[in-house]
Amino acid sequence: MRVFVTGATGFIGSALVQELIEAGHQVLGLARSDAAVEKLFAAGAEVQHGSLDDLDSLRSGAAASDGVIHLAFIHDFSNYQHAAQTDLRAVETIGAVLEGSGKPFVITSGTLMLTFFLSLGRFGTEEDVADAGVVAPRVVSENAAIALAKRGVRSSVVRLSPSVHGEGDKGFVSTLINVARTKGASGYIGDGSNRWPAVHRLDAARLFRLALEKAPAGSVLHGVADESVPFRSIAEIIGQHLNLPVVSIAPEEANEHFGWLGNAALADNPTLSTLTRERLGWRPAQPGLLTDLDQGHYFSNKM
Repeated sequence: MRVFVTGATGFIGSALVQELIEAGHQVLGLARSDAAVEKLFAAGAEVQHGSLDDLDSLRSGAAASDGVIHLAFIHDFSNYQHAAQTDLRAVETIGAVLEGSGKPFVITSGTLMLTFFLSLGRFGTEEDVADAGVVAPRVVSENAAIALAKRGVRSSVVRLSPSVHGEGDKGFVSTLINVARTKGASGYIGDGSNRWPAVHRLDAARLFRLALEKAPAGSVLHGVADESVPFRSIAEIIGQHLNLPVVSIAPEEANEHFGWLGNAALADNPTLSTLTRERLGWRPAQPGLLTDLDQGHYFSNKM
């Protein structure tokens, strides 16, 4: 299968490109810079020049492929609404090209939306889908992708854990480490019993490949290996490796201490992936988050 991949040179995308090629697929990767072009060529992929806000390049890449995996997202948390709107336009644009084709279209979302917009108070599952009337970042893109199943697209949504971890991670856990270095203490909120799900980048890459190959139309999948890691446990390993005190932060001080990560640090987001494993035969095989953190590579260099 010739697969158009947005975000193909990112943390997960670069692992996905290798996963797809090793499984016998061809990859057409979206690239907006010379460095991205070189990285894709070196990985054995073809290149589609463009960016998320270049809708013509998205149309061209989708039209030239047998399936699409949409990983790219503008991670600008100072203007998150704009990033979400750009994501929605990309989903709608690619979806329009694939309409009536029966081709697979896999998009990316996050499990945190279950906490922020559905207020579950329990373990989230793949059956938890936001009502169409909910207007919030990523929720609208999810609903748009699911709706494509009724328009002849084998669409699916992969909700990723807030921590997609592994060597080279520049995401949430790396940010927590940088905050601890800056503040001189590794913090958690309240008693630290709130929980995060997590998944290793290589397991996430395999999930996207399986979704491309066999996810049912309109399905929601969970990129979750660790279902409920206590936030305090994350803070404690960070404190141990940085030789810093581990301290409780009052909820009202979360944004001051953690910055843009404050709301996520407050979130209790236990999430299951039972249906995903049953549907696709996905079996996470990489180290869990706490084991990965304790290996030390997160702390070998300042990020």
